[in-house]
Amino acid sequence: MATKTQLTAQSAPAFQDAKLEPVAKKVLAGERLNSADGLALYESHDLLGVGWLANFVREKRHGNVTYFNVNRHINPTNVCVAHCKLCAFGRSPDSPGAYTFALDEIWQRAGEGAAEGATEFHIVGGLHPDLSFEYYLELIRGLKQRFPQVHLKAFTMVEVGYYARISKLSIRDTLLAMKAAGVDSLPGGGAEIFHPRVRKIICDHKVSGQMWLQIARTAHEIGLRSNATMLYGHIETNEERVDHLVQLRDSQDKTHGFVAFIPLAFHPANTGLSHIPSPTGFDDLKAIACSRLLLDNFDHIKAYWIMLTPRIAQVALRFGANDLDGTVVEEKIYHDAGATTPEHMTRAELERLIRAAGRVPVERDTLYNPVDREKMPIPPARVSSRSIDGFIPETSLTLNI
Repeated sequence: MATKTQLTAQSAPAFQDAKLEPVAKKVLAGERLNSADGLALYESHDLLGVGWLANFVREKRHGNVTYFNVNRHINPTNVCVAHCKLCAFGRSPDSPGAYTFALDEIWQRAGEGAAEGATEFHIVGGLHPDLSFEYYLELIRGLKQRFPQVHLKAFTMVEVGYYARISKLSIRDTLLAMKAAGVDSLPGGGAEIFHPRVRKIICDHKVSGQMWLQIARTAHEIGLRSNATMLYGHIETNEERVDHLVQLRDSQDKTHGFVAFIPLAFHPANTGLSHIPSPTGFDDLKAIACSRLLLDNFDHIKAYWIMLTPRIAQVALRFGANDLDGTVVEEKIYHDAGATTPEHMTRAELERLIRAAGRVPVERDTLYNPVDREKMPIPPARVSSRSIDGFIPETSLTLNI
C-alpha cells in the first residue's frame, strides 16, 4: 500500500531555471500541463528541479511503493521484413544469426518461466515474411492451454498491423482473433516517435504513428489493455517528444486503456544509426521525469532497468518512475543493440535494488494487482554467477531533490 507522500508544495526547491516556476505552480496545483510546459521541462537545464516535480507527482500517486513483476520475455523470431534503421534485432531470413523457434521450443521456454514463478509472458518478435497469422494464434493457444495462470502480453501494434495485412483481416478482427486465442494484453513497443518526419527516417516500413494509435484504441475498445512507449535519444527533437506524449495523453483520455508508459533509451550500436551517440544518464532521467509530469492520466511510469542499467533505474525512482519492470530472462532486442546489462535479474535482486533506493518493493501482475506468493510460491532460487552492473545491494540511495 502506498505511504503518504513526504513532499509538500511548501517544500518545493528554489528552481535554478526561472522558466520552471510557472510549470511548477501548475504541477503543485494539480493542473494539466500543455505542450509549451512540456517543452520548457525538456529544455530546462535544472534536472534536479524537474526531477523534484516528477517525484512530487510520483509520491502523491504511489507514496514509497515501487512495483516489479516476475516475467519471461519470449521472442519467437528475429526474421523481419521491416529493416528499420533503429533496429539491431531484425534479420533477413538467410542472414547469420537469423532464427525462428518451433512452437514446441517456445512452449518449452515458457515452461521454464512458469517453473520460476512467472506471472507474465512478454511476447514480441520480427515481422516474418513466411509465417502465417495462424502460427501466432497457435502459439498463443498452446501457451494458454499449458499455462492458463500466466498472463499473455503479446504482440505490438506494429505486429498487429502486419498480421492484419497478411491475413487480409481488419484491425478489429485481427485483435478479436488474438483475444479469442488467449492474448490478455498488448505490450507498448513500436511507438518510437509518432511524428512522420522521424518515422520516415528510422522506421519507414512500420505502421504510421497514427495507425499505431488507432490499433491501440481498437484494442482498448474490445477490452485488451496495453502499454505505451517512446524511443528517445536518436534524431527526434524536444518538440517531437512532447507531441508524442501529448498524443498518448489524448488517446488515454478517450479509452483509458493504457496501463503503463515506458520511455525507451535508444541503443545505437549495430543499427543503421550507429553514428549517433547514446543517450546520457541526464537524458534518461529527463525522459522519465517529463513523461511523469505530462502523462497525468497514466498511472504508472516504468524505469526499464534492462535499458537504463540498474544504477540509473534506481535513481529514476526519485525522478517519477514507480516500476522497474521485471525479471525478464533472455532479453534479445536491446542486447543485440549493444546493451551491457544482464538479461535476467532474480526476484530477490529486484527487491534489494528497490530497497537500496529507499523504496518499498511490491510484486505485481501485469495489471498491477499485488501478487500473493503464499498462493503462488516462488520455487527455490538458483545460484547465479551473473553480475549485476551498477547493482547496490547494501547501501541506501537517497537523493534530496
